[in-house]
Amino acid sequence: MKAEKDDKKKVEKKITKPLIKSANQFPVVGIGASAGGLDAFKKLLKAIPENSGMAYVLVQHLDPNHESFLHELLQKITKIPVLEIADDIKVEPDHIYILPSNKMMIANDGVLELSPRPERNKNERNLPIDLFFTSLAEVHQAHAIGVVLSGTASDGTQGLKAIKDHGGITFAQDEESAAYEGMPHSAAQAGVVDFILPPEKIPQKLLEVIAIIRGNEGGEPELPLSDIDVFKQVLSLLRIRKGTDFTYYKQSTIGRRILRRMALNKNQDPAAYLKYLRENKAEQDLLFQDMLIPVTSFFRDKKTFDNLCEAVFPHLVKNKTSTEPIRVWVAGCSTGEEAYSIAICLKEFLGENHHQVQIFATDLSEPAIAKARYGVYTKAELNAVSPQRLQDFFTKSNGSYQVNKNIRDMCVFAHHNFLKDPPFGKMDFISCRNVLIYMEPYLQKKALTTFHYALNPKGFLLLGKSETTSGVPDLFTLAAKNDKLFTRKDVPGKFMHVTSQRSEQNFSLADANPNSETIRTDFQKTADDIMLRKYTPAGVVVNEAMDIVHFRGNTANYLEQSPGKPSHNLLQMAKNGLAFELRNILHKAKKDKAAVIKENIPIEINGGLRNISIEAIPLPNVIEPHYLILFHDSDLIGNKKLTIGNKKLTIGNKKLTIGKTKKNDQDLRIQQLEKELSQAREDMRSITEDQEAANEELQSANEELLSSSEELQSLNEELETGKEELQSTNEELMVVNQEMTSLNEQLTVSRDYSEAIIVNIHEPLLVLDKNLRIKTANDAFYKTFMVTELETEGSLIYNLGNRQWDIPVLRTLLEKILPEKSKINDFKVAHHFSSIGDRVMMLNAREVINRNSPEKLILLSIEDITETEKAQEIIAKSGEQFRHLVKELPAAVYSCNAQGHLTFYND
Repeated sequence: MKAEKDDKKKVEKKITKPLIKSANQFPVVGIGASAGGLDAFKKLLKAIPENSGMAYVLVQHLDPNHESFLHELLQKITKIPVLEIADDIKVEPDHIYILPSNKMMIANDGVLELSPRPERNKNERNLPIDLFFTSLAEVHQAHAIGVVLSGTASDGTQGLKAIKDHGGITFAQDEESAAYEGMPHSAAQAGVVDFILPPEKIPQKLLEVIAIIRGNEGGEPELPLSDIDVFKQVLSLLRIRKGTDFTYYKQSTIGRRILRRMALNKNQDPAAYLKYLRENKAEQDLLFQDMLIPVTSFFRDKKTFDNLCEAVFPHLVKNKTSTEPIRVWVAGCSTGEEAYSIAICLKEFLGENHHQVQIFATDLSEPAIAKARYGVYTKAELNAVSPQRLQDFFTKSNGSYQVNKNIRDMCVFAHHNFLKDPPFGKMDFISCRNVLIYMEPYLQKKALTTFHYALNPKGFLLLGKSETTSGVPDLFTLAAKNDKLFTRKDVPGKFMHVTSQRSEQNFSLADANPNSETIRTDFQKTADDIMLRKYTPAGVVVNEAMDIVHFRGNTANYLEQSPGKPSHNLLQMAKNGLAFELRNILHKAKKDKAAVIKENIPIEINGGLRNISIEAIPLPNVIEPHYLILFHDSDLIGNKKLTIGNKKLTIGNKKLTIGKTKKNDQDLRIQQLEKELSQAREDMRSITEDQEAANEELQSANEELLSSSEELQSLNEELETGKEELQSTNEELMVVNQEMTSLNEQLTVSRDYSEAIIVNIHEPLLVLDKNLRIKTANDAFYKTFMVTELETEGSLIYNLGNRQWDIPVLRTLLEKILPEKSKINDFKVAHHFSSIGDRVMMLNAREVINRNSPEKLILLSIEDITETEKAQEIIAKSGEQFRHLVKELPAAVYSCNAQGHLTFYND
């Protein structure tokens, strides 16, 4: 018993340990199959060329009590080496690997790791294909490829979703060629399959897709310049179509997403794909959804949620009064699993505590938000939800599960871009996991600054495992060592609004000039290049608000901290009246977008008078405007100085005059003053022109405001009227709402009543969809035919129980008779069932049509009349024997009246 527990712990540790991304740059193809998979394996492997450059890993549902000879069978049909996986075998291209029986497997850092298979649990199924595909996606990322072949149930669907979410390619066998179409059908219905093909055609399509991706990569770490220009135009199309700018997302990820869509559309030339994209709005939408990478699940990283319940939620409640709501923001919520997980944990933590909870969940994907609002998930999507939580917080409906209304009411889902749209405010807790990893440092800083602005003092921020706040160390402090949980520092918050117009301008300028430098997010590097190339004087780099962001050299002669609160504002730090000159040249530099220099500015430094020049240079190719301010020390008056000609020679305090020094000094001084006066007049003229232009704009704005004020007054009167109408409508809606609430309660009671009736009926009942797949069944069915809920729901009725329901007369009933008559009564079927033997069944079927839904359902009731039939046969046989005996008796022994009654006489 102890050994079994140790094995179980070892399995859990093996599966939950952190996975390491592989450095392998070749594709790894995971192939999963269940019943009927051997034939599909053979067809696929026969079509694989010997030098495809890919590795193949086969995972099949095998009986744990029987040794597998699959590798020996498959080696006979291919020249590629076929190996049964041993412990920690390294994956190599042009090899085929087979999962041995009674084992589970994960991929980790290019190595296949085995672990013992967990004990069978009647309530939970082992899903080796999902387990392997998920680890394959996390480790090999865009190099992961998933293939689902013939099999029952739904293993592989969640694994394909993980592969697709990480940028890989997914395949499924077409249902016509599959011996059992359950697994391919489940994957296709979930929308996680890129190609649906027969097994023998999958390798060729694989080679085509990989050739497109490799061909565009060209074996180089960076794309050709022509392709980069095309990709920029692709991003421009998406920006216009969706309003989202992917320019500063991780370009390696963005590039692979575009190449993936090119491969799926059979476009080998980026320019051809761009043309196709311009003409096809639907493809733009699909590419946009691919860019968003919706990787999420319920209770992802269980330890994280345990930590929230133990450390974060008690702190939030402690600092709240009973009337103050707990406010949570889930940024990048995808299809809602993260938001609902937090809501469930809060509900469990609060218990009977009546604290109000407001969870705001946002995402860029409108389809994802729509699904989140509806709150309906498949059984496979709820794998991480415990049976108790599934019972407490979900309602089963038509084979899926919907989040209960009390949990849905805690969450508000909205389409929102936290990099551009105004953020939510006064948040106690923000969760943004595995979103920032797809952004470059510039956008990460924007996002983290926004989250800091949105949080309450001492609020909490939760990030993904690979994310950090190192870009803004002054805003957050690490709260938990073993988790990416941070607390907000008490410094002033600032919402850094991303003006997409400026990014668009930079983008257009870069496109217009093919020789322009790459746009940088690092203003320090740009400043370094200019300084090293042209200058050596002291200087600073300032932003548009004139805050100093970087010092260059010794600026102590020109800048210093003034008494009071510390500041890095250039104008507040300027010494000896330099603020006016700095403001002036910065204004000109902003206006003209060119370098501006002001010469011969007298300034007193260390008791001596110096003439300096100040230069302001706009930094090119940066996201936000920054300026390089340089201080040139060009003259010295009052210290040791030697001049030749009609100027003076000063050595210490002794003066020697050579020529007409006094007059020359006066002339020089007059020239300098005249130049300064001319400059001052030019500055005044420029300021006056700017002021006049500003006054004209203000006058025009004032007139517009007056006009707007009149319109607003009129609109206000209309709103007053509208308010009265809305008040009346609101009262009507309240009445309707009360009626709807009453009807909803009645509907709920009726549904519960109907379910209770179905559960308690002794006859087996099935509910089928229009495709004859089982949506639900009652307990009597499971008990009578010895099957489980997991293998029943979602299966085609003919495939149920090892195809024991594939009965010709049943096909006739469901596919021909029922569509014509809409209901069938007392249809007798005699059949041999492998699990319960020979049975005679009386079938009653009818179509159930919901007026509020286009879905057509079939209710099939099954009555086992085997014993009744046997009894009738016995009675009929006994009667026949009795009549035969009577006929052999003499006529004097009995008489028969008109009603057929026999009377016997005794001797």
